[in-house]
Amino acid sequence: MEQPLDLATLQSLLDSGLDWADTNILSWRVALQFIVLAAVYLAARLAGRRLSPIVQRRLDSLPPAARARPLLTVLARLLVPLVFLVILWVITGLLRQMTWPSASYLLGIALSLVTAWVVIRASASLIRNVVMSKMIAVIAWAVAALSITELLDPTVTLLDSLAIELGELRISALLVIEGVISMAVLLWGALALSGFLERRIKAWHDLTPSVQVLLGKLLKITLLAVAFLVALTAVGIDLTALAVFSGAVGLGLGFGLQKVVSNLISGIILLMDKSIKPGDVIELGPTFGWIQSLGARYVSVVTRDGKEYLIPNEDLITQPVVNWSYSDQLVRMEATIAVAYSSDPHQVRRVAVEAAKKVERVLGEPGPVCHVSAFADSSIEFLLRFWINDPEGGAANVTGQVLLQVWDAFKAEGIEFAYPHRQLVIPQPLKIESAPAA
Repeated sequence: MEQPLDLATLQSLLDSGLDWADTNILSWRVALQFIVLAAVYLAARLAGRRLSPIVQRRLDSLPPAARARPLLTVLARLLVPLVFLVILWVITGLLRQMTWPSASYLLGIALSLVTAWVVIRASASLIRNVVMSKMIAVIAWAVAALSITELLDPTVTLLDSLAIELGELRISALLVIEGVISMAVLLWGALALSGFLERRIKAWHDLTPSVQVLLGKLLKITLLAVAFLVALTAVGIDLTALAVFSGAVGLGLGFGLQKVVSNLISGIILLMDKSIKPGDVIELGPTFGWIQSLGARYVSVVTRDGKEYLIPNEDLITQPVVNWSYSDQLVRMEATIAVAYSSDPHQVRRVAVEAAKKVERVLGEPGPVCHVSAFADSSIEFLLRFWINDPEGGAANVTGQVLLQVWDAFKAEGIEFAYPHRQLVIPQPLKIESAPAA
């Protein structure tokens, strides 16, 4: 195994750093420049506090679609660095005009660093992902700062010397940093590209929603896999050297992530057989609602009360699912009605059908029907059936509206609803005899 730390290299770098610090830092000119930098920073902070409300008011007054809005947003975020840069540029220019270059050495470095930060931060703000934007800005500025201070090559040499060897594979700190940066950038690029392609696929109205989701998920998985392999290849890692290791890790993950893999495969099966799709109204156990989205691991189902259930894909494969809109949106509903035996069954059937037709969501074709279902102990029972074509609008509410219409119609027609009757029959009068007085 290679020695992880090259002591001779470290000693050389340390001696060079001490010589540079003795020449460029430990002097009264450098101390004066530090004081100037501190004063300029305080002035920039004070100016930023005064200018920030003005820029914010101007930003709030612009409509969301205004062209100047992105520019003002970036200006509001970089207001203090910009003011600091302007003041520092003026002071550095004056010192150089006065032929005092040695008195502006540190100011020149600070000017270059702040300029690089402003340019990089403004460019990174074009990236919508906040985390990725900040990470790219920090990494780019760190590289620029090392290059400006002429420390990039020594730093690269130092990081490359911190290495270990695993067989033919050499892993150094530089390789790890390059791998992490490459992996993050490529994965972010793959996610951004897959998101763009998914939006384009959803714009193709010739494709069914299930096919759109399936194509989007396959593209996302493919792009992420390609980005991962390209990142490993870019940093010089031989993929064949990791074959055995990755196989062992894959076996362990296979046992530990059985449910995850099962849900993933189940999701692909659901998309391929088109048994459910976004917008379908389904019923799974006590859950009744419409499908909002299909994910790689779960299906999002929104109920009428606004709750969002995340149902694993495996449950939709292994359990009975009622899809109210699988082949079409036509759904038959039922309501039970009980009337007294004094009512005319023919009149009850006619009035119930006419009452159901008055509900807006009840279809006229096929129309409502009413049948006598049973002669119960205290009532004649009827089964009122009607059809709707918008199950996503709910089932209980439309049934309640139909029953209210039936109630009003029966009251108007004098039809009596049934309620339990009990008749007490005494075959012979009871004799109550009083005992004789003592």
